[in-house]
Amino acid sequence: MSSFWLTNFMKTRDKYLTGILLILIGVMLGMILMFFRDGAISLDLAEVRVTDINRSDEPFWSSEDLEKIDDRFLFRSVAKSVTPTVVYIETLIATRDRQPETEEEEDNRFWERFIPPRVRTVGSGVLISSDGYILTNNHVIEGAVRDEITVTLEDKRTLDARVVGRDPSTDLAVIKVDENNLPTVVIGNSDHLEVGEWVLAVGNPFRLRSTVTAGIVSALSRDVQIINDARRIESFIQTDAAINRGNSGGALVNTSGELIGINTAIATQSGSYQGYGFAVPSNLALKVSRDLIEFGEVKRGILGVTIQSVDDRIARRAGLEDITGVMIMNVNSDGAAERAGIQRNDIVLRVNGESVAESNQLQEKVAMFRPNEMVTLTIWRDNEILERSVTLEELPQQELAQNSFVLENEAEPELDEWDEIPEGGRERGIEQQRFESLGFTLRALSTPEDPELFNIYIHRVVPGSEAWNRGLREGFEIVELNSETVNDLQVVEQIITDSIKRNRSLTLKILTEEGAIGYFQIN
Repeated sequence: MSSFWLTNFMKTRDKYLTGILLILIGVMLGMILMFFRDGAISLDLAEVRVTDINRSDEPFWSSEDLEKIDDRFLFRSVAKSVTPTVVYIETLIATRDRQPETEEEEDNRFWERFIPPRVRTVGSGVLISSDGYILTNNHVIEGAVRDEITVTLEDKRTLDARVVGRDPSTDLAVIKVDENNLPTVVIGNSDHLEVGEWVLAVGNPFRLRSTVTAGIVSALSRDVQIINDARRIESFIQTDAAINRGNSGGALVNTSGELIGINTAIATQSGSYQGYGFAVPSNLALKVSRDLIEFGEVKRGILGVTIQSVDDRIARRAGLEDITGVMIMNVNSDGAAERAGIQRNDIVLRVNGESVAESNQLQEKVAMFRPNEMVTLTIWRDNEILERSVTLEELPQQELAQNSFVLENEAEPELDEWDEIPEGGRERGIEQQRFESLGFTLRALSTPEDPELFNIYIHRVVPGSEAWNRGLREGFEIVELNSETVNDLQVVEQIITDSIKRNRSLTLKILTEEGAIGYFQIN
């Protein structure tokens, strides 16, 4: 009886407790609902809306519209058209430059006489004909082992190439692959190029195939003395488009996709791009390539003169209003210029109507013509403008073998009435002195403050000489020689002569044209 009563009591208790729990839950839910309705509790929930996402396969502005707005929008189409015409070149060359470091290496040098060590160099080239003629730099393929030049096209085909001809004086060369229906570049007129124009450099820097960089034309007709050849012709296009190792021989094109230069060199102290690159103008490159293809060598006419750019002093003496033109320093006896009536101290203002302001510009203009072709020179003589037609002559082969200078600012002009020499200077022989064994010529110019003191400048450096290889260049001022301040060419001559006799090295403290100080040692 008591067990039955206990069971009923527990069931009744559970029912009451369940009911109380349900009532409490209901009260709590009601309170929460009331708080929401009164705004006492809020949740930070995002408001969801249905949004349409617009998508299109066509840009809002078409390429044609963008190209009308700015030349830079042309880069894409230019790159697309030019890249297939630029090739990647690998060359296997023999080298004996490395010196042996051990006796074992010295013994191995015996076999190197028959099988010299080889290295692989890389560069770029430009297809100029559909049957496989490629324009590149001479230094890209110079010293190539026979049948060891390979060309990789933009479509990744690899072909063997052979040398057609080389021209060290312009650092250009032509090679050929046996293939037809190849894409070719359109060659533009580099004479129409202006500073500030947008250009693209296309090549293979650091083995990175088909690389395109953009910049502007920074300057024209640059002579930077980087071609190691006695008859060098340098009238480079300067650009700030990034050019690095491997770009050599590649294309410099304008915004019309026309070739206006062959990338050749960079101005650098690190070996990589530092802001400026240089390209051979397309007009000169085209003339050289045509000669190499037709004759295997360059046919270049010469005037038979030595020349110098007109500076402020020469312009004043000659009565020119503007500092422009190229002065004739000497005229070769019975040469083309003499037969045409050109005289010493004439100043060339124009070639075939095109102005020349620097000696390298005159070299470039004349280099565009072959022997027996005629050029018209506009000259300034005795305050008059005259015109003379000159039939160019060919440089004799024996002179070529002797590395003669033709149109030079290389040859040393004799002093004449144009040179400002202090009284007694000519007798003392301190105006100009050549040190042939060292490979350079010095010139002393009197200081404005004291006519008896002179600034000593490097006037000429022979390419390939020790001075050249050490980095000495024309225009450098010698501040100290073997730690001794120098302001007299006779003192310089004495120090150099003593060092040579005693077999001692020379240490030169140099002030560059940019104002930088450097030290050079010549053994």
